[in-house]
Amino acid sequence: MSEWKVSACILCECNCGIEVQLGGENDSEILRIRGDKAHPASQGYLCQKASGLNFYQNGTDRVTQPLRREPDGSFVEIDWDTAIEEISTRLSAVRDQFGGDKIFYYGGGGQGNHLPGGYSTALRRSLGIRYRSNALAQEKTGEFWVNGQMFGSHVKGDFEHCDVALFIGKNPWHSHGIPRARAWLKEFAKDSTRTMIVIDPVVSETAKLADIHLRVKPGTDAWLLAAMVAILVQEQLYRAPWLQEHSTGLDRIVEVFSAVPVADYCAIAGLSEQQVRGAVAVLAGTNRLAVAEDLGIQMNRHSTLASYLEKLIWTLCGQFGHPGAQNVPIFLQNIAGSGRVSARSPVAGAPIISGLVPCNVIADEILTDHPDRYRGMIVEAANPVHSLADTQRFIEAMENLDTVVVIDVAMSETARHADYVLPVATQYEKWEATFFNFEYPDNYFHLRKPLFKAPATVLTEAEIHARLTEALGTMPLGLCEELVAALASGGRDGYRDRFLQALAEDSQVSDLAPVILYRTLGPGLPEGADVAAVLWPLALGLAMREPAALERAGFPGTAFEQADALFDAILSSHSGTIFARDDEAGSWSRLGNEGRINLVIEDLLAELQQLVEPPEQNSGDFPFVLMAGERRDYSANTIYRDSSWRRKDAAGSLRMSPDDAEKMGLCSGDQVLITTRAGSARSMLEVNDRMLPGHVSLPNGFGLDNMDGARIGVAPNELTSLDDRDAFAGTPWHKFVPARIEAVV
Repeated sequence: MSEWKVSACILCECNCGIEVQLGGENDSEILRIRGDKAHPASQGYLCQKASGLNFYQNGTDRVTQPLRREPDGSFVEIDWDTAIEEISTRLSAVRDQFGGDKIFYYGGGGQGNHLPGGYSTALRRSLGIRYRSNALAQEKTGEFWVNGQMFGSHVKGDFEHCDVALFIGKNPWHSHGIPRARAWLKEFAKDSTRTMIVIDPVVSETAKLADIHLRVKPGTDAWLLAAMVAILVQEQLYRAPWLQEHSTGLDRIVEVFSAVPVADYCAIAGLSEQQVRGAVAVLAGTNRLAVAEDLGIQMNRHSTLASYLEKLIWTLCGQFGHPGAQNVPIFLQNIAGSGRVSARSPVAGAPIISGLVPCNVIADEILTDHPDRYRGMIVEAANPVHSLADTQRFIEAMENLDTVVVIDVAMSETARHADYVLPVATQYEKWEATFFNFEYPDNYFHLRKPLFKAPATVLTEAEIHARLTEALGTMPLGLCEELVAALASGGRDGYRDRFLQALAEDSQVSDLAPVILYRTLGPGLPEGADVAAVLWPLALGLAMREPAALERAGFPGTAFEQADALFDAILSSHSGTIFARDDEAGSWSRLGNEGRINLVIEDLLAELQQLVEPPEQNSGDFPFVLMAGERRDYSANTIYRDSSWRRKDAAGSLRMSPDDAEKMGLCSGDQVLITTRAGSARSMLEVNDRMLPGHVSLPNGFGLDNMDGARIGVAPNELTSLDDRDAFAGTPWHKFVPARIEAVV
């Protein structure tokens, strides 16, 4: 068995450090996995899901040769030169006839591979692509917009140093989102001086560890959170002096929430007023409160409003800008964007938040006679056919496009409807990284070395984007030659001078910078880390923005010296490196809105005042609320295409409360038919007291159509509707799907 090699898990945003031993034929298998103790954040921690990473590396449905779909729907293998020539010709034809804004881009990186998104910028700019989206647009854009309005930036709770932790619609036991999540939860729960509060209709693993569990009725989070804000206002528990110094709009918040009927809203949420008031008293009584929301409210009714109310709670408690509270992290790359509405989608007129088109309108932007409809699509490191609402509608949309190109490791459900499929190296066959780095006060970055040599017939995303850019004739070849010469004669200093000069002289250089860097700086990087070239300007930008934080992290000198030292550290520190050490004043310096928190978002206050009591669950044609996509012990994102990795709940059962099962005469193991407005599916039943009466759930990651013809479990988005979405951000209501459950006789 080989020596231990370092890398990272790629199943969630934490990307915990791992050590692996390779074996099997030609050392092509991951045989053993353990946590990497040298990793700055995970420090040796690892959850059990990472044990299945070999199912990804050596997974089913791998694509290792470029494919072209024939008129009869079959695929034939083609060589790379043919693929690049044909794709560049077809995409440029769409651009030239209809405009580059008629080509849509979806994806750009999964949980562990964000470098493709950086390199795609050059291709998108070469083609004139304006509209894009990814998974963040069906989960996080409502919260992004609220953050932008209130703080001018993304914020993150400091759970490591908090005394009270509040989780809303979040189960860190499975979703993580904080380093060492399960170990941290256990340690926190055992500490009698600290308090954990969970708001969730499900008795999740995290809820079981909580001191206070507010078991909210599904879909009523907005009422509960509004009641909590109202309690802070009406009992004058908010920190008035702090708010007067650091915020604007307090009088308006007091005016609106003084009129909220707390008792009525608690009753709508299915909770006693006494229990809610007790939880609010705990929140108001601490000086170190960290809060996290997640998909439980972000993919639910009134999701953007719920995100706003969540932030009002901790803001009114004065919990910003100090250890143990919410802070604005120091980013190497801000993947949350500005949170602003930059434009509207061309057909549906949906708000584009942080540059992302809402996922639930993409099909409508295609299936229309509107002259501005999308006519081509590039999908990269994503599987929207499986992950977006109303699978059949999205398939229909793909079939109505002139050209679809999918760049992926596997023959996914989306790839099967593409005109071209371009195979790429797995995340363990190339240098790769993620920008999910939000820690405070020490933040880190982890560039991972490849563990395996990629097959000769696949490329990295960086190489694909560079070749397509060159084929389109937009690569500045003369400048590339000058940069190579400058690097050879003057080292990185000479290279930097010529590169910055070129940026000042020609705006197109900025558009094409990723592939220019890849072709010129990349070949000289150590250990073949050419794809890491795109990180060099990010290090330089960080040194310009946060020199003091870099110096505290061990990178002194001028901005250029700091940037080079940080870039070298990223390249050489294979377990990750701490790139910034923040201080207490840091978050305040990065706060937007002229350094004050903006409490008032009138659009959402108007929505609050229009809340009406939600319909009764247990009535009508769809008496159940289905949570379509629950994280469980052995559910993960769809990069695990081989279902044999699961040691529990291999069928992906529908969970139902004992009360409902008894009323329907059902038992665990029975087959049931699930029907929604969008479709029907059969599932095995699991009777589980985690669920409230009237509330059922299906796990995420099931229902994949493998090439061998086997399908295990239900594909949740065959049951979801494009119409069920947030009124503002357009995020889908996957956690609130009206459903009917029937026994299969």
